[in-house]
Amino acid sequence: MTGHLPADQPSGATSSGRRLRVLIITKIFPNAKEPLSAPFNRQQFVALSRRCDVEVLATIPWFPAAGLFGRWSSTGRLSDVPAHETIDGVPVTHPRFFYIPRVGQGLMGAFYAASVLPSVLKRRGQFDVILGSWAYPDGVAALALAQLVGAPAVVKLHGSDVDVLSTRFGPRQNMRLALPHADRVVAVSRALAEKVIALGVPRERVDIVGNGVDRELFRPQDRAAGRASLGHGADGRRWLLFVGRVEEAKGALDLCRAFAGSKAAGDNQATLVMVGNGKAMAACKDVTKDLGDRVLFAGEKTHEQVAQWMAACDTLVLPSHHEGTPNVVLEALACGRRVIGTDVGGIPDVVNSPDLGELVPVGDVPALAAALDRAAARAYDADAVAALGGRRGWEDSAARLEAVLTRAVHEHGPSAQRFASVA
Repeated sequence: MTGHLPADQPSGATSSGRRLRVLIITKIFPNAKEPLSAPFNRQQFVALSRRCDVEVLATIPWFPAAGLFGRWSSTGRLSDVPAHETIDGVPVTHPRFFYIPRVGQGLMGAFYAASVLPSVLKRRGQFDVILGSWAYPDGVAALALAQLVGAPAVVKLHGSDVDVLSTRFGPRQNMRLALPHADRVVAVSRALAEKVIALGVPRERVDIVGNGVDRELFRPQDRAAGRASLGHGADGRRWLLFVGRVEEAKGALDLCRAFAGSKAAGDNQATLVMVGNGKAMAACKDVTKDLGDRVLFAGEKTHEQVAQWMAACDTLVLPSHHEGTPNVVLEALACGRRVIGTDVGGIPDVVNSPDLGELVPVGDVPALAAALDRAAARAYDADAVAALGGRRGWEDSAARLEAVLTRAVHEHGPSAQRFASVA
């Protein structure tokens, strides 16, 4: 398995010498209604567009009369996303794909491929490689579509697209059938790479390409100045910061329960700051309702604003149940902030020293509470954390992804056209 492609791998151009043309198919990308969605994909693909010609087919789920259900359904709320946008200079088209909520997961790959097919056929001959970002249905559909137009295909994996979906019969069967026939598969962590190899993908066709960090935004800054800029300069307690979807799978409710039972909260030593929104918000507020100003629900923030909140915090806490390599952890370390995380996915690869933070078992609320208490009592050198845990930028990540895509184009041929159908 190659973790970092050698420097002599072909990169940057096709055999004709022109820039590589990449068609990306994914449902995890920003749009006019959800501009803060999937910042990791936005940053990587925008960086890739400075090296290659990139177009994104950022799909939108749809079912008949979806717009009438906007109050209750996220699919309904997306019904009026425009058909075309330009995001950070990248042309984005939003094909609608037929989606039956909570039904027919095993058929979703076929529905998705059929829905996106007209957009792909319209661009036939205008791209060199298809990149499906998210294993299922996006990646599986991308493989089927690439086979139909005779193009190489690469699938990028993120975390729960394999960790969670591969435990469900329909998606797992589709992935086991399709993913082994990708020209290349990209994983964001070693743990994720091993899981997709277990699904039948040949080890020699799996590459590890880690995410990057915007190092202009995420860098060590003065905590006191950071809090003052947010209007919280008077709060001298240790800040324990959560950034992400406020959902049970992200460990948000575990964190609120742990903080409510912690010594740090009881002794008024710490403030829990929750940045984000999600389905578990009401439950989190209920668990912490007696803690007063020791808990701050800050709501959703832009990427630039997240950097401000990280500058103001002492420790980032992300007790997720499933992860790939979460960018919020990389960003916290780049800011010189220690991390409390769970021992899942690529987090152990990143938080690999006591100087950088500590890991707790998934769902272990008492262990998490004890870790919060230790974090509230520990002083550390932010510059030392940033020096030890800092990551490369998005340009480097995009360059490594480009090398994988170029390799797929160079290696693709009649013998590589193996995938014939989607279950």
